[in-house]
Amino acid sequence: MSSFRNIVFTAILVGIVGGFAVSAMQAVGTTPLIIQAETFESAGEAPHSHDAPAPGVAAPAHEHNDEAWAPADGFERTAYTVAANVLTAIGYALVLTGLMSLRGADTGWREGLLWGVAGFAAVMLAPMIGLPPELPGSPAAALEARQIWWLATVAATAGGIALIAFRREPWAALLALVLIVAPHVVGAPLPPEGEHALAPLPLERQFIVAATVTSFVFWALLGTLSAFFLKRFQEA
Repeated sequence: MSSFRNIVFTAILVGIVGGFAVSAMQAVGTTPLIIQAETFESAGEAPHSHDAPAPGVAAPAHEHNDEAWAPADGFERTAYTVAANVLTAIGYALVLTGLMSLRGADTGWREGLLWGVAGFAAVMLAPMIGLPPELPGSPAAALEARQIWWLATVAATAGGIALIAFRREPWAALLALVLIVAPHVVGAPLPPEGEHALAPLPLERQFIVAATVTSFVFWALLGTLSAFFLKRFQEA
């Protein structure tokens, strides 16, 4: 019971810190770009409902279409974004701290950073090869198809990284390679032909870079703080 309590307390603490930290980064990084893209989306007809956040970290809330509800700009929008980021961070931190605890090793912050980098590779880096972070007004395949491919890619990549990290047999390395490559051989769902993004290409590229950097810092914080606080709780 004490081990479970340590995991929960650590995840909540790390989630609050990580959620607020990534919200601050989004406020100066991705959010201004999303607001710029929304001006292009409102000026033209959006080719699809942009209703999925950037992989790996919750994206700031924004209006997707005329019928969907969205928080008002200003405090309400910021509050919903921060709440979503904190809840997302707590969920990911629960997974990280649970896996660290199962490993049973004396995990310090350096090992925690490696766990965070692995999480970034599985949840953000691998999926963005097929599904890069999208601005409002970007063409995309059906949401359900994208979600299924994203989940399968995260699971396969995480399994491959685990095999590389914890097993030394040749078969494990081969299986890890197959798992990591398989989702990209299948391929991500493609948007309908003939549709194009409403935002300019330089804005899209800037958004992808900002979202990737934000996600990396987010996961590095999650891994480092999860290991640090879990160790402190266990020692106490």
